[in-house]
Amino acid sequence: MSINLKLEKPSLYALTLVELRDYLAEKGLAKFAADQIYQWMYKFHERDLSKWSNISKKIREDFENNFDLTLPTVVWNGLSKDGTRKFLVKMRDGQTVEAVAIPAKDRLTLCISSQVGCAIGCTFCHTGTMGLKRNLLADEIVGQFLAITDWLKANVSTEEKLTNIVFMGQGEPLHNYDNVRSATIIFMEDKGLGLSQRKITLSTSGLVPQIEKMWDFPPVNIAISLHAAHNDIRSELMPINKAFDLQRLFEAIRKVPLKAYRRITYEYILIADLNDRQEDIDGLCDLLEKSKSKINIIPYNDFPDSKFKRPSNSKIIWFQEELLKRGFVCTTRTTKGQDILAACGQLKSEYEKLNLWDTNKSKAFEMQFSK
Repeated sequence: MSINLKLEKPSLYALTLVELRDYLAEKGLAKFAADQIYQWMYKFHERDLSKWSNISKKIREDFENNFDLTLPTVVWNGLSKDGTRKFLVKMRDGQTVEAVAIPAKDRLTLCISSQVGCAIGCTFCHTGTMGLKRNLLADEIVGQFLAITDWLKANVSTEEKLTNIVFMGQGEPLHNYDNVRSATIIFMEDKGLGLSQRKITLSTSGLVPQIEKMWDFPPVNIAISLHAAHNDIRSELMPINKAFDLQRLFEAIRKVPLKAYRRITYEYILIADLNDRQEDIDGLCDLLEKSKSKINIIPYNDFPDSKFKRPSNSKIIWFQEELLKRGFVCTTRTTKGQDILAACGQLKSEYEKLNLWDTNKSKAFEMQFSK
């Protein structure tokens, strides 16, 4: 299994602005041009070097010889009845990942993938059944955002704009720490996409050694996939808990630098007759600090062959109300995209099982999700 992709030419989209300035300086080229280059790449979405009118011919020739400027390709998309769009995105080596654009009243959030598959193996998650094929490079993470932005402008509206990012797609972001960190720096660069730290959320299953490194990670929103307040249940749902149990997890979380008035979000997938009991509420109250925590209840989303079930609506409401009574900030996530397997825990590159270049199979796949 190849964890990292090796390519003849690196992508220009993998470079942070600081790295681009350093590259130009090392080559004896105009370092100040980095800011202008970033504008061409991220503000104007221009990949034709000949159109970079204020960039010297010498720089453009160097980039032509040493960098790749292609983006991942949207090879399929599905539209949910609630407006959610799922995209299958193909990388240069043919591997595919899924990303989801989730609309809300005042924002359009892209749920982005950080790996092809996932090694964590959470039993409630469809992605976990894939195993891990490889990490995504920083440019492939950024490229999902750019490719889907271009697709939306071409196929929906020129005014359509992604405003937020959540690292909640395929993969464990902190398992691919360096590439996710670089991509996040690129997302936040004012000279480029300029996303604010409050508009980016990173979700982790609890990879303790990497959480302990987050002092040097950009100060984005942090979400912890908790899903249980007791070790036995969490280990059943998330094998990672056998290596890093709740005690070790929370020791690491307490070291995460939080900006003033920030809270860590604890994602809690609510599963019928497993973690939806009174003792689970009591366990959460014992485990979490009210002033630094926000609980996000996620009603379980079924996928083919899953052994778990979604609780009744009355049980979901009861669970949230009990936590609210105890003084916690607690929300229930609205399920979106379930009819196209785009909801939380449902992502898997199913399309790769088919021959994407076989028209009949491609049409059959699209019909499956358009019923």
